[in-house]
Parts: sequence; C-alpha cells; structure tokens
Amino acid sequence: MAIKKQLDLKINKKLIVGEVKDYFWMTIGMALYAFSFTAFLMPYEIVVGGVTGISAIIFYATRIPVQYPYFIINVLLLVLALRWLGKKFVIRTIYAIFVLSSLLSLSQELLAGPDGTLPKLLGEHQEFMSIILACGFNGIGLAMVFLHNGSTGGLDIIAAAVNKFNDISIGKVFIIADFCIVCSTLFIFHDVSKLVFGLCVIFLEAVVLDYVMDARRESVQFFIFSKKYQEIAEAINTRVRRGVTLLDGHGYYSGRDMKVIVTLAKKRESVFIFRLIKMIDPNAFVSQSTVIGVYGEGFDHIKVKVPKALRPQYVFATHNANKLEEVRDILGDKIDILSLRDIGCNEDIPETADTLNGNSLLKAQYVYDNYHFNCIADDTGLEVEALGGAPGVRTARYAGEGHDPEANINKLISELQGKDNRKAQFRTCITLIKDGEVKQFDGIVRGEITTERRGEGGFGYDPIFAPEEYGKTFAELGVNIKNKISHRARAIAKLADYLKG
Repeated sequence: MAIKKQLDLKINKKLIVGEVKDYFWMTIGMALYAFSFTAFLMPYEIVVGGVTGISAIIFYATRIPVQYPYFIINVLLLVLALRWLGKKFVIRTIYAIFVLSSLLSLSQELLAGPDGTLPKLLGEHQEFMSIILACGFNGIGLAMVFLHNGSTGGLDIIAAAVNKFNDISIGKVFIIADFCIVCSTLFIFHDVSKLVFGLCVIFLEAVVLDYVMDARRESVQFFIFSKKYQEIAEAINTRVRRGVTLLDGHGYYSGRDMKVIVTLAKKRESVFIFRLIKMIDPNAFVSQSTVIGVYGEGFDHIKVKVPKALRPQYVFATHNANKLEEVRDILGDKIDILSLRDIGCNEDIPETADTLNGNSLLKAQYVYDNYHFNCIADDTGLEVEALGGAPGVRTARYAGEGHDPEANINKLISELQGKDNRKAQFRTCITLIKDGEVKQFDGIVRGEITTERRGEGGFGYDPIFAPEEYGKTFAELGVNIKNKISHRARAIAKLADYLKG
C-alpha cells in the first residue's frame, strides 16, 4: 500500500506539473497573439477570422473596445455549447476567454496614444509588411496554445459542437466561418483591398500555424549498425523511453550476420540519441531520416474516421436511449451501432431468464432470429450484498413492472434503511451473436449504495451508486468518467478487444 501511495503521489505530481506547464505556455501564446493583433493589424484596420475578427469589425463600426464583444460572444457560445463539450475543454476555454480578453485590453492600453488611437508602428502604407509580422507572431502564439492542449474559444467552440453532430471537419468549419467574417468587411470599409488583406491573413496565419505545429511533432527514423547493439538498444529504451526493433542483417562485403537497430523518435530527441550512440560505440554506422508521420503510442493518434459504409454493423438490443448513447460513446467509430428503431423493431423483447447472462442471450437471439442482424444485447443488475444479491436480474423492475427509476431507487433506499452494510456491485453481461456464433462478456464495478440521491447526471440507479475509490456517485462523476469505469464500459471493452481480434 505504501508503494502504491508513493506511486500515486508521483503520478499526481507529474500531472500537476504538466497542467501548470500547459497553462504557462498557453498564456505566453495568448500574450503573443494579443500583442501582434493589437500592434500590427488593428492600426491598419485589417480583419482576421474568428471571434477576434468579429470583435474587430464591431470596433471599427462602433469604436467599442475589442475585448468587450470578444468576451461577450465567447461567453454566449460557451453557454450554448456547454452540454456538448468535455469538462477539460470547457475549463481551458473559460481560462482562455478571460486571459485573452484581459491581454487584448492591456495591449491596447500600452500601445494607444494620448488620443486613444493605435499607432502604425511600421509607418503609413505598410499593410503588407504588418500582415507578414502579424501572421508570424499569431501563428506561433496559436501553435503554442494548441500544442499545450489549449483553446482560444470562439470558433473552437462552434467547430467542436458542429463536428460532434455532423460529419463536417473542424478545418472546414474554420474556413467557411473565417471567409464569411472577412468578406463582411466590405459592408464596413467598402474597400476591396482590405478584403484581400484579410484573406491573406487567414492564409498566411494558417501556413505559419501548420509549420510550427508540424515542426514540433516532426519525427525521425534511425537505422543503427553496431556490434554493441544490445547496449545501444538498452540505452535508447531506458534513457529515451523509445521502443526499439532489432532486424536480422547480413553484410554483403564482410559476409557476417549482424543486428540492425530500428527506432522512431521525436526530432528533438535525435541529438540525445546520437550522444548515446557515440558514447557506447563511436564506430557505429547510423542512418537518420525524417518521416512524414508516426502514429501510435508515444506519437500522434490515428484520427482518420472509418466511413460508416465500411464499418461492420451491429444492432444493440435496447429501447433505452441513454444506454444506446453510452454504448456508442464507448465504442466510438469502431463499429456502426444500430438501434432497435433503426431496424423497425418496436416490440418489447421478453426477458424471462433467471440470470443476467440468460436475459442478454434471449434479447440477442430474438433480434438475430427475427431481423437477421448481428446483434449485441446486454442485461445489467445491481447486486446489493445486504439484500442477498437483490435486486439482481429484476434491477429495472424492482418496484414493479413499470420500469420507474424513481420508484426503484425509493424502494432500495427504504430496504437498506438502518443497515450498516451498503456494499454493492453493478454487473453487466453482454452477449454478441455474430454470424450465429455466441460470445458473452462480463463487466463488474464495485461500490456502495448512498443514503440519499447525489448528482444530476446519469440514469437508473446512478444517483445512489458510488464506485470504489471515487467518493462520488455515477451521477456526480458525469458521463465521461462513468463511461471509462462503469460495468458496461468494462464489458464493452472486452467486446471491443474481441471484435478487433
């Protein structure tokens, strides 16, 4: 236990240090962006995209300082999209809105002259040079924010919300919105040149942003030929924390067999790798090459979505919309999950078995036999120790046949009144029928029943079930955490592993 606590403390310390570093570099990036926007674009009345661009248009039309419309628009967008975005995204976005609003205000106060106007630091008729400088600083600043998992609000919020419910890429949302914002300057300035300058900003800023982010993620591939391949491989694996592959090689001239080390690393790690190689074997032969992309653990994630037409289709046998959404969230885009309504099944499937495994099999078999779809079905039971495992297979109908969650909760709280032992577990059994073959997977999460309802989220017994080591109910933890640790999540993880195999 002591070792586990020390390990947990180290992990927590690393997480805290990582978060602090992220917020520090996000702030530096936003400061760079705010200064660049105020110093090089606003004095020349050049409009950029995003909420900053909208705020600038309002400023040019009404002289209302940029920071005020920027803050108000972002708050309105965040309120509208709050229910769709993850907690971490929301927290960092709120931080960005407050900080960038403050930095925009501060930079205007520092740069404005006695009459309140912003000076043209590069002189008159230097719009193009101001664009070059602004795009350089803006691109670097935004890259610093994005590379440290940050957000600047505005279009990030719109893009995240649109992308969640539609098959429209975030990039397309940015392009369409920015183009509309910049084109609207014609109604303010009636000057085509300002429209052209604005479009140039969008293009050049994107180029710099992509360049900086790609350079930060750039990876290299090493082929290392050495008699001391074991020492070098061990050093790379333990000191650089990179995986190593050994290939069998055969020297044509020498006629000798030898091992060839292959490893992939970030470009910034290459100097350290060369240093290790030289210390171990100065005579090693090394080939280093730049690779366009590396995807997998320790590098970038594969973000390509599999088209629905190419995904295997399975019916999830439930009429419970919450449960259906939970399963779809956990499985992501691995498979295409159809609902009973999608296949025209509106009847209640009988659940007459005495076990969870039996009920899930009955439902899956019913769909497979009558609708001829590969099917996934589940049955979940809440098993309370003090009640001898009840409600168990009757979890959904504990208070009667009405499937009333509130009545079920009331009955359970009533039956546990005065009992000290409140230990319980949720158990899910999932049955998969694929081409007639039956497989079953179990998932269990242990916890206890609370004495009263806590939390607003979730469904069913979520407000009164607190999983071990969390101290909060499923309803309090929220859907993102619940979908990672729940009984259903654990059973579906086993299902997903099986489907991958």
